[in-house]
Amino acid sequence: MVVAQLIGRDRELAQLQVFTTNSSLGGGALLIVGEAGIGKTVLLDATADMAAAAGVRVLRGAGVEFEATVSFAALHQLLYPLDAELRELPASHRRTLAIGLGIEDGTAPDQLALAHAVRALLVLAAERRPVLLIVDDVHWIDRASALVLGMVARRLRETRVGLVAAVRAGEDSLFESEGLDELPVGPLDDAAAAALMTAHYPDLPTRSRHRYLAESQGNPLALVELPGAHSAHRAPGVTRVGRRLHTLFTRRIANLPPRTRQQLLAAALAGAGSALPSALSTGICDSADLAPAEEMRLVRVDPGTHELRFRHPLIRAAVVELATHEQRRQAHRELAQRFPEDSERHAWHLSQATVEPDEQVAELLERTAARTQRRGDPVGAIGLLLRAAELSPRTSDRDRRIMVAAYLGADVTGDLSEAHRMIESAERGPGGSLAGVVAATSVMLNSGGDIDTIHQLLVNGIKGAHNPSDAGDPAVVEALYVLQATCVFGSRAGLSEAFHGALERLDPAPPEFLVLLGSTFMLPSRLGLSTMGRLDAAIAGIGEQTDHAYIVRVAIAALYVDRLAGCRAALEQVAAHGRAGGAITSAIEAFVLLGYEAVQNGEWDRVLRLTAEGLELAERHGYRLLGGLLYQHQAYVAAARGAYDDAKTLADNTIGWAAPNRIGLILNYAAHAKSLAALGGGEFETAYLYAAGVCGPGTVPAHAPHTLWVLQDLVEAAVRSGRTIEATQHVRDLAEADIASLSPRLALVVAGAEAMIANSEDYRSRFETALATPGVEQWPFHQARIHLAYGERLRRAKLTTLARRHLTAALDVFDRLAAEPWKARARNELRATGQPAAVPELIDTLTPQQREIALLAASGLTNKQIAERLFLSPRTVSTHLYQLFPKLGVTSRAALRDALGPRPIRNDRI
Repeated sequence: MVVAQLIGRDRELAQLQVFTTNSSLGGGALLIVGEAGIGKTVLLDATADMAAAAGVRVLRGAGVEFEATVSFAALHQLLYPLDAELRELPASHRRTLAIGLGIEDGTAPDQLALAHAVRALLVLAAERRPVLLIVDDVHWIDRASALVLGMVARRLRETRVGLVAAVRAGEDSLFESEGLDELPVGPLDDAAAAALMTAHYPDLPTRSRHRYLAESQGNPLALVELPGAHSAHRAPGVTRVGRRLHTLFTRRIANLPPRTRQQLLAAALAGAGSALPSALSTGICDSADLAPAEEMRLVRVDPGTHELRFRHPLIRAAVVELATHEQRRQAHRELAQRFPEDSERHAWHLSQATVEPDEQVAELLERTAARTQRRGDPVGAIGLLLRAAELSPRTSDRDRRIMVAAYLGADVTGDLSEAHRMIESAERGPGGSLAGVVAATSVMLNSGGDIDTIHQLLVNGIKGAHNPSDAGDPAVVEALYVLQATCVFGSRAGLSEAFHGALERLDPAPPEFLVLLGSTFMLPSRLGLSTMGRLDAAIAGIGEQTDHAYIVRVAIAALYVDRLAGCRAALEQVAAHGRAGGAITSAIEAFVLLGYEAVQNGEWDRVLRLTAEGLELAERHGYRLLGGLLYQHQAYVAAARGAYDDAKTLADNTIGWAAPNRIGLILNYAAHAKSLAALGGGEFETAYLYAAGVCGPGTVPAHAPHTLWVLQDLVEAAVRSGRTIEATQHVRDLAEADIASLSPRLALVVAGAEAMIANSEDYRSRFETALATPGVEQWPFHQARIHLAYGERLRRAKLTTLARRHLTAALDVFDRLAAEPWKARARNELRATGQPAAVPELIDTLTPQQREIALLAASGLTNKQIAERLFLSPRTVSTHLYQLFPKLGVTSRAALRDALGPRPIRNDRI
């Protein structure tokens, strides 16, 4: 066993033994970290031996530098032995894996769905006996595999599946290791280093031994290899260990027979990620030719499995480096013929073997890129498209392929800077094809560019397409998607007609998401009701979707008609995928949409968490436009909570770049935040002017969907600024547009607006109708503002008891939301009703237990929490509160807190 051969690694072996035992019972993941040559691979071999001896099934894989661009290569390698278990998986997981690994075609599964399927496969295999995954050189595994394996690694607890991976210290890796246990492996101590050298070179002279011990610096590979490369009479020069080892391996390889070097080159370029078992079993290599390499300790051939393994990655790199360009191309040509013609490996090897432009190879790469994208690896698809562009004989095809890659980079992977670079590399510019227009305008839009320019480019590009009515042309569909977004971000009349005209001309029927976006998102007040049933059906099935772009697009369609709650779980998965290194654009969009929902739901602390995370991604990747929306979420919360300076700064910072680029949606959002701030501060005339700037003549302009968020501010500001005629006209416009039918929230807003302008005979029934809206508690800020307006009206009508009830309800909600200006207004109104304020003499009339309960309730604890602290029943606590409220002249916990003032809570029983 390998364990018996290890010197100086007792601590590491003990930890690996414990991990192997524990993971076979409860799962887990461990990362071995160390520099090149430190012995990571040998420790992995020892772990495999220990696991196999304990009856654990071992699945091995390794990253290979020369196949890091081949999608899912490492995942193929690891899962290939589980073919029988794959057939036993539930259909949904089996289908996900089959598509992800390229066995079948279909809609690309996202990395999270693929990770769940991989985990399910491993758990199924572990039902028979525990499973241990061993992955060497994880820093070199392909991006798609790295993202999935990283997610799987963090989800192995409470299974019988373990994962041990080795990574070179200081190397960047897409494998997400955050949260995983690490086993650092350092140099051998002096005694162990001496023992290892003695074991391999017992007759080495003392003087040379000291030199090599100093030169090796405790690196086991250097201790074993360097002395054998020199005679005892020639001391090595002092160079870095890694460079010395590379030089050593290069010399050995150079002395091999030509046929052996040719076989090693084929094995090095073939990679370890193929679904084929080994280089030997497929005829890539011949065992007789490999014998000299085995004798020089460059490779190992397993006598049972015939698996060829390089003894160290430096050897593989040296083999490739020593070969001439023509030798590499010839090896790639031969390797391409050993893989199926429809496989990514066939296309990749063929592309590496091709020097001159070749349209046949370029077309093959483009088709392969499409399959790779469908499998959920847009980064791999971009690489294939760019290579296809390099091999394109015609400039128009070259530019088109670059532009498709650029669009993927901007709209899927989130790399705007790389997309800019790709667009600039196209000789004819973005106007050469519709794909080029889509790529360029997508980058421009996400970067916060001029709306009119983007709109004109898209309209002209669609008109100039080969067949602008072809609903099956991805370029046409994506052009229309970017166009509808441009129209909404412009939010002014005259932009949307081109989109709807092009949409109507599509044949066959346009994609469902475009229809929904064109109605409920672009023109909700005019077209929303016509497709509401179709939108609800799409939302009902959103949880089954694996395409993140589709999830986001349906959620966008749900935004202004208040259906985001049904998309929340799916959007959270999209955000989680982005955190794990997946599609960045979709993740930022998910943060924006989740932020919208949290703003409306009154989850304002959550808004701040979501925007902080989303902004970190947006600013890192240059997404000024989406970042602007996130900043406006923060501005809204700041305005509602009375942080007026913050709200103004946040709004003005986005206005600075949105105004010259005519990005009306950002300007409307900023005006909304300023209107809300003015309302909270009692500046009703200013509030009205800001709100009317969004709504404009007619209250509900179809081209500005954000109007639907400003309606409550508009009517309230009109009423409070004495604009009775305008307020009445606004409410009439709401009724004519049937805004209340779009969502329960809008029904609440419209009913509240009607109540605000109602006469003295009708206002009570109008307010009661508004507050009876089904699901009213889902929108606490809207609800509390209607309670406040109702309470104020009741107080002026001398109905003080009823007024207190509604004012207290408003105060409770404002207090929970930390909406300080609104809380102050509600408190002032309560005082105006004559509700007595608590005074020390009244507080002193409470019993000690009542006083303690009052203080705890005022601190924000629930009845159940108070009961637990005081060893009472919740019912007893409720009874005491019922008795003490009248004593203090209060009717709510918020009022109780004000009544008690800054008196400290006694913690003697807490």
